[in-house]
Amino acid sequence: MSDTPSDSTDEISSNTTPEIPNTHDAATPSLDRSGLGAESTTPSWSRPPEVVGDESFATSGNDHYPTPPPSAHGADEVAPGTSRGKSRALWSTRISLLLVAALVGGLAGHFASPASSGTSALSINVVGAAPGAALLPSGMSIPKLVVKVLPSIVSIDVIGQGSEDQGTGMIITKGGLVLTNNHVIAAAVGGGTITVTRSGSTKSEPATLVGTNPIDDVALIRIDGAKGLPAVTFGNSNALEAGDAVVAIGNALGLAAGTPTVTQGIVSALGRTVTAGTSTASETLNNMIQTDAAINPGNSGGPLLDSSGDVIGMNTAVAGTLADGETTQNIGFAIPVATIESLLASLKAGESVVNHGAFIGVEIESMTPSLQAQYGFSVSSGAVITSIISGTGAAAAGLQQGDIIVGINKTSISGAQDVSSVISSLKPGDQITVNIVRGTKHLSIKVTLGHEPAS
Repeated sequence: MSDTPSDSTDEISSNTTPEIPNTHDAATPSLDRSGLGAESTTPSWSRPPEVVGDESFATSGNDHYPTPPPSAHGADEVAPGTSRGKSRALWSTRISLLLVAALVGGLAGHFASPASSGTSALSINVVGAAPGAALLPSGMSIPKLVVKVLPSIVSIDVIGQGSEDQGTGMIITKGGLVLTNNHVIAAAVGGGTITVTRSGSTKSEPATLVGTNPIDDVALIRIDGAKGLPAVTFGNSNALEAGDAVVAIGNALGLAAGTPTVTQGIVSALGRTVTAGTSTASETLNNMIQTDAAINPGNSGGPLLDSSGDVIGMNTAVAGTLADGETTQNIGFAIPVATIESLLASLKAGESVVNHGAFIGVEIESMTPSLQAQYGFSVSSGAVITSIISGTGAAAAGLQQGDIIVGINKTSISGAQDVSSVISSLKPGDQITVNIVRGTKHLSIKVTLGHEPAS
């Protein structure tokens, strides 16, 4: 990677190729930050009819086996549509697990002892072999992948601005640089403390904020005094296809620092556009990876891995409850590692990106070979406009779905991230020249930037 720092302890492992994003239609669920930040993310269990001790469990007829409480959706749902795969707010969670050891022991004793009628003891077949491991397409088992990557994963705890938030991070250099989401560490900006707990440890270590990028929801922190740490390896997010196997690792629900949760799924879609935030702040993220691997509050900042254990994305958001009250399932989003790589140099330099709120009014995805072949585009790079938002500068200027942005002002555009980078440095009211390819024609169109609409 051309932006990789020269410092040997900050060398970032990567096997990435030039950026090429997605091949799917963009969707724009609205992501709310419920369950993130200073807001409470304590799981909410619905209270069924019968109470056993201090916990409630539903029973049916003569069924004496308690039914565990349903999955916690309350805290990780996000209205109007997508919640931060978040980390964030401290899960002051006390999840009580009903232990049925006594019941099982009693049943085992019953079956192992002779019946009162004098019949012989029941013979039970028992084997000592370990359960079979789930295998990924690469041939690697998920347990082996976890063993490979887990030493590079940290749980993050942030205290500041009257709140305590939690999330996940991944070590990217031997010198202790840790990549995470901006929304995970946002409470520490302007004063606050950040601590990390490495996987397999119960010891928290202090960390320092290095750089932030709220627009792209990426941040970099450094573990104080760290050296010789195991780092993740970046994979090739540009080569992803829908259906590819993925594994997510993260501090889900803040259940126990140092013992991340592992989930498996596939790439569900590419090139998604989502808006995530709270009632006071939000950002629109383009070119996101959609996955059905389970992502929950606390997963934010953790890796989405390919079947070889290389990082191809950073888990960032999860769809929750839509505006009409309908609940979504198995829809999470991750920032492609190709996007993150383009931001690392400025983050390591300690830069903090300021969002001026400029908005062009298009949804885009990066050109890929498959996208070019599918639609017969005449160019092999650029940002493909998948939709135009009405009432915006892009709509007023006459930009169209299917146009390929290849330049803005005097900056060449090779993908969706380039558009975001250029627009983020501008203000509402600025006029830009957008160079596009429409069919075989090359056109230059003047666009006046507006304000990003509230989510």
